[in-house]
Amino acid sequence: MKLILSLAATLALVSPLQAQQTETLTPSGEVAPMRAVKLLRAGGEAAQLERVFFGQVAARETVDLSFKVGGQLTMFDAQEGQFLEDGVAFAVLDLAPFERALERATLQLEQANRDFARAQTLVKSNVGSETQAENAATARDLAAVSLQEAKDALEDATLTTPFRALVASRLTPNFANVAPGQPVVRLHDMSEVRVEIDVPERLFQSLSNVAGISFVGTSPLFEGEVPLALREFNAETQNIGQSYRVTLALPSTEVPSAIIPGASMTVTARLGYADSAAIELPPSAVAMNSDGAQVMVYTPNEGDENGTVSWQAVGVSSSNGTQIMVTGLEPSQLIVGAGLQQLRDGETVRPFVGMSVE
Repeated sequence: MKLILSLAATLALVSPLQAQQTETLTPSGEVAPMRAVKLLRAGGEAAQLERVFFGQVAARETVDLSFKVGGQLTMFDAQEGQFLEDGVAFAVLDLAPFERALERATLQLEQANRDFARAQTLVKSNVGSETQAENAATARDLAAVSLQEAKDALEDATLTTPFRALVASRLTPNFANVAPGQPVVRLHDMSEVRVEIDVPERLFQSLSNVAGISFVGTSPLFEGEVPLALREFNAETQNIGQSYRVTLALPSTEVPSAIIPGASMTVTARLGYADSAAIELPPSAVAMNSDGAQVMVYTPNEGDENGTVSWQAVGVSSSNGTQIMVTGLEPSQLIVGAGLQQLRDGETVRPFVGMSVE
């Protein structure tokens, strides 16, 4: 009986000691509190691969308009900074000389037609020669060409906008004599508003899948983000900075009336990945050792108040040396985002939900 009581007392002393050995103790011998870890969801909360650029609003084209004919300006209704709709007449030369030239060409054609009819009659009567009839036909055709040229000159004496335009500058004063081809006004083509950004050479060369890139712009002129469409890029680098000029387009429904070329806009490029299973994680969430790359996966326990962490091997890659792309994870898995060196495989931890002050 005494032996049984002694054995029971010994077991009672050993059990607390074994329980104490399974807990993490502080230097003073007290049980350490459960660690709190920052978690990332592999498919949703991991950092997204994106770049932010300084963009500048630009017109689709900037052109200097001129008359094909010469004369004196009698109407020049284009103020600098004014928007002009497509097809609006804004500059007209003195039309009197062109109207007289048109009337003169009309009379000359009528006379040439009469001469041709008379020559044909003489040929049929065996009075005139075939050569005279052919010369009359040539004179008639030349008169018809002169009439068409006079009509074209009259039309060219009026300048109309070839697109929805913003008047950049007036290059000639009103009532001045202008020569054919002399620039009169500089217009910005605002039928489609463009945004230009400079992309560094290193990043540009790594973007093999251009279709997988989405662009958005932000500006005080817009509410929230505005989608941008890729239009073109300059195939030559800039002299300074080794960067490529990339041109984007604003949707026509998202262009405010106050936007003009030269305005600034922040452009964000979000890149798609060639491997759809690749996930970007911060460097603090990936551990490198002799066995390769590993991440610490968090598995919640019953009640979701705490969980267990365990190592999982993954594949890693990097296109530019700063972002780490990880494969081998499910989008729903929770990953420890930092402090991996302080955790043990199989340790019970609790999610970090923020600092609390009592």
